[in-house]
Amino acid sequence: MPTSWATTKRRKRTWTTKSEPLVALALGSNQGSIAAVEPALRRALRDLEAALGPLQVAPFYRTAAVSPIPQPDFLNTAVLARTALPPDAILAVAKALEHAAGRRLGVRFGPRPLDIDLLLYGDVQIATPELTLPHPRLRERRFMLEPLAALAPDLRVPPDGATVRELLERVREQRVERLPI
Repeated sequence: MPTSWATTKRRKRTWTTKSEPLVALALGSNQGSIAAVEPALRRALRDLEAALGPLQVAPFYRTAAVSPIPQPDFLNTAVLARTALPPDAILAVAKALEHAAGRRLGVRFGPRPLDIDLLLYGDVQIATPELTLPHPRLRERRFMLEPLAALAPDLRVPPDGATVRELLERVREQRVERLPI
């Protein structure tokens, strides 16, 4: 079984294995200019890596907000990780990072300093009041699919096994621009 070294937040080395599920998350922010939100996303990426282990990080994208509320564009990216953490623990990490970045309960689909969505957890399919996997709107949102396709275009998405590339081809109407940062 292939293995690799991962370094945790405490700088203690631990083994990771390919049997750990592949986890996909989407990150975004739109409170402030793109130049202002980029450091917040990079900080969130470092904190996620400390919690989950090594990350594959997609390029950054400027995307139009998908909301009935007028608001600035988002800066989005996606990450892949292999982790032994269960989905509810990953969700707790994401919510803690959002809170630390200043996100508070407010207007649904309004602007936010940090948004982290758990998109996929291996081939797990669950639906609870707290968490639905795969993410319930992944198939409709180019701002999630485009960064994910940059990392893993052939990744299969439950329940039908469509690839990220195939799903992306179906949602071309949303504005997504890859940034050189």
